[in-house]
Amino acid sequence: MTATAHKIRKGRKFDQVLEGARVVFMKDGFEGASVDDIAKTAGVSKATLYSYFPDKRLLFAEVAKCECHRQADTALEVVTSDSTPDEVLREAGLRMIEFFISDFGLSMFRICTAESGRFPELGKHFYESGPQLVRERLVAYFHEAIDKGQLKIDDLDLAADQFAELCKASFFPRLLCGMESSFDKAEIERVLNGAVDMFMARYGA
Repeated sequence: MTATAHKIRKGRKFDQVLEGARVVFMKDGFEGASVDDIAKTAGVSKATLYSYFPDKRLLFAEVAKCECHRQADTALEVVTSDSTPDEVLREAGLRMIEFFISDFGLSMFRICTAESGRFPELGKHFYESGPQLVRERLVAYFHEAIDKGQLKIDDLDLAADQFAELCKASFFPRLLCGMESSFDKAEIERVLNGAVDMFMARYGA
């Protein structure tokens, strides 16, 4: 597959191709995933796969986009009208951290930053399905919490971005520099608790 600008075309077997790609990417990562394996797992021909996604990076970006939305939707399922900001932020933060430190999430970040100059569609997909989606979901919740008198925030977009960055603290630099490749539950809890505590200390009503 070549790095060609391409608008995603949807058709009858689009979801089938996407699910097959998700399975293979999750198992083998971006570099290890072959077009043959993706087509076989999806139960389609290579010609069909290419008709939807002529570039493997674009397919990877679309899978990442869907995965981000899936995780965001799953996180919202546990939010009820009685949930406190601490509870909502803990659940949202945990989902973000799990994605940040996953092989899939890290591969997505590395590929997009490496290829965004030559393949801007990939960077756009990454931003819309990652940072922008996180901001939108958090801002929507902040509005509700502010109306209930639970949070006090003037710049909602900035607050959302700050919380996302707090959840990366300690993890991301070590991952990107190859210092560590995995983190235990205690380390995740440490960073998550710190992110929620610091956010609430600044924005708690």
